[in-house]
Order: sequence, then C-alpha cells, then structure tokens
Amino acid sequence: MGVDLRQVVAGILTLTMFVMLGNMIKRDHFDSVEEKFPGGAVDAEFDSGKVMEQGLVTFTKMGNGPWMEDGQQLKPCWTESNFDQVEQSKGFVTFSLTNGPEYHISQIADAVVVARYVGATLVIPDIRGNKPGDERKFEEVYDVEKFVKSLDGVIKVVKDLPDDISIRDFAVVKVPNRVTEDHIAELVEPIFRTKGNIRLATYFPSVNMRKTTLKSNTDSVACLAMFGTLELQPEVNEVVDSMIERLKTLSRKSDGRFIAVDLRVEILEKKSCHGSGAGGTKTCYDAKEIALFLRKVGFDKDTVIYLTQSRWDDSLDVLKDIFPKTYTKESIMPEDKKTKFLESEDSEFEKVIDFYICSQSNVFVPAISGLFYANVAGKRIASGKTQILVPADIPGSSASVTNHFSPYVSKKNHLAYSCVC
Repeated sequence: MGVDLRQVVAGILTLTMFVMLGNMIKRDHFDSVEEKFPGGAVDAEFDSGKVMEQGLVTFTKMGNGPWMEDGQQLKPCWTESNFDQVEQSKGFVTFSLTNGPEYHISQIADAVVVARYVGATLVIPDIRGNKPGDERKFEEVYDVEKFVKSLDGVIKVVKDLPDDISIRDFAVVKVPNRVTEDHIAELVEPIFRTKGNIRLATYFPSVNMRKTTLKSNTDSVACLAMFGTLELQPEVNEVVDSMIERLKTLSRKSDGRFIAVDLRVEILEKKSCHGSGAGGTKTCYDAKEIALFLRKVGFDKDTVIYLTQSRWDDSLDVLKDIFPKTYTKESIMPEDKKTKFLESEDSEFEKVIDFYICSQSNVFVPAISGLFYANVAGKRIASGKTQILVPADIPGSSASVTNHFSPYVSKKNHLAYSCVC
C-alpha cells in the first residue's frame, strides 16, 4: 500500500498545533493568576506537580498553593498499665461543660483527674450555654457510651446522681485549668472528705497548652481525658462530615484540599488587633489581613476557605474578592439541618461544628489567638494534620510558608506531644 505524502504532512501539522495550544493554555493560566492578584503567583518551589522536601516537612507542589502532606496519626503514649486501681469512695464529683468545645476538653480533663485522685464517682456533665437556662444534655452533643467506656478502669462514671442525693448539698470547688496533684491534695481533697460530694468549676488563669518538663502521676489520666474520651454523637458527626465533603467537592482544583480559618467578626470587634508583638505577630487578624497573608504564602484564587463566622458579614467581602470560594456555615450546611443546628438561638452546635471542621481541614489558620486555637492544634497534632499557619505582618511581596508554622508544631511544645507519640 502506498503512502500519501499529503496525509503525513497534514498529520504532523495537526500534532504541532495541539502542542502549541497546550503550551498557550498553561501559560495563560499562570499569567492570569499573577496578573489579577497581589503578591505574585506562588513561590517558585510550589509551582509544579512534584513533591519536595523542606527540612522534615513534605510539601505537595501544586500550582495553587503550598499544601503540606498530612503526617501519620499518632498513638497514645499512655497504656492501661498506667492506671492502677484506686480505692473507690462513696462520694461524687459533678461539673458542667461551658463556653464551647475548646473549654470542654480542658474541663473534662480536670474533672477526671480530680475524681480519680480523691476516689470519687464522676457524674456525666450537662452542657451550659452563655444565657441563663440555656442547657443541653451531654448526649445531645457527645457520644455518652464512648465517654463511659473510655474511662472504664480509670474512674467510675454514672449518668445521674442517685435519687437520695441532692445537688444542693454539694460544696462548690474552683480549680485552675491543668490542676496539679499538690493543688488537689491541699485545697480539694480536704473539702471532699468533709462534705462527701463536690461540684467542680474550672477557671482559666491563662491559656497555656504548652508541655512541661514536670512529671506527675496524673499525666496519663489527663492525657486520656483530653484525647481519648470525647467523640461527637452520630447526628452531629454526620453534619460535620457532610459539610467537610461539601468543601472537598468545591475544592476539586486543589485535589479536595481546603483551609479553615477561625475568624469571627463579633470577637474581632471586641479585641484590639492593632498592637504587634515580637516578630510582627498580633492577637488577631481581620479579613483583609488574612486574605493578603494567604496570597503572600502562595495560595491562589481557587483555594476553598471555610470561616468559623456563622453568617456572612460585609467586612468579609474583601476576603471573598481575593478568594471567591470562601464559605460560612449557612452556605454549606445541608438545608434540612439548618433549623436545628444553625437557625436556633443556641450557638452551642455552631461552636462544636467549627471546632471539628477546623480540626480536620488540610490547613488551619487561627485569625484569633486563644484556647480555640490551642485545643484545635492539639487535636490536629494527634491526627497528623500539622499544617497550622499563624499569620504575621512580614514585609515583602512573598514569604516562605515555613516561616508561619505554629510554634506548637515547629517547636513541638504543645501538651499533645506529651500525650501522643
């Protein structure tokens, strides 16, 4: 069979046109990102589809941001052998969970530590909001069976007080967060022995989630309570999972990756965000500052961002102008769940949803310092999701993302590193 020279030439020309068209499309894509957004496109080291090593950190080099690979989920450092049987008394310890999930974790830990030290039975707490009479049962938010089972062999747990015991007869005892054995021995145990029953109230002298070099017999108990007892009950967990799946679907161009930013307008309005600390850091950042920070470290306009702000506020428009795929709960929560979880007067569910989405996102950016940031960081460290980026006012058109790793991670000074390994 003869070969038609005209067909061969036509085939070569067609192939050449496809190659030229492909190169034009790629160049136009990256040029458009550089042209429309301040701070350049992305750091040169992140502009291809390969994987690079920077110190001990592995990055996925994508054209739309410095996404870091998740690390391995850590395992508890504590073992069952740490928990010797303690003599059980007839007394009870009661308490309430207040102020949101970031406080719940610490309140649970202190109550379990105290109950074990004095040999008391722990009563499952209720959950109280900021308004008088605003109460929920523990099982409305958390998995009560998981909670009881996780403490089996450590302390005795009951769901309710016996009918013949009145809460009015309980002595109220205040304890500082991360209560020590010495404090319990000197100020809590004598009251418990005298009164027989106590009601705990944890207060927070400071936000301190850094690990210490001091060792205590209560360390393993506190670690178990903080990282091994609380799980969401099925319906709440289903809402969180559905919202995360929605965010992943919206972020197809980033392989399903998304950023969670703890940015709540009502808190920013109460805080003074003007003063800078060492290294250009502040206690909080507004929407514009967060937008410019994310652009500076290399995230592009297609990045999906979840905000803990429940409903849209005009002050967030500047963030959406730079990152159009920015969402709040009201835009991604399943419609049939909004009446119960979003449109009610109680914001307890909203706080819980925020806490767990921020704990599971690919990147977490705390725009507000405080206990929410500290305890989200702890959960992320335990699960290997250590890309926590702390904003800072650093001059220049671009900045290395590694300069913004949370000290909790870069210095490994979070309490979580004492509990999981």
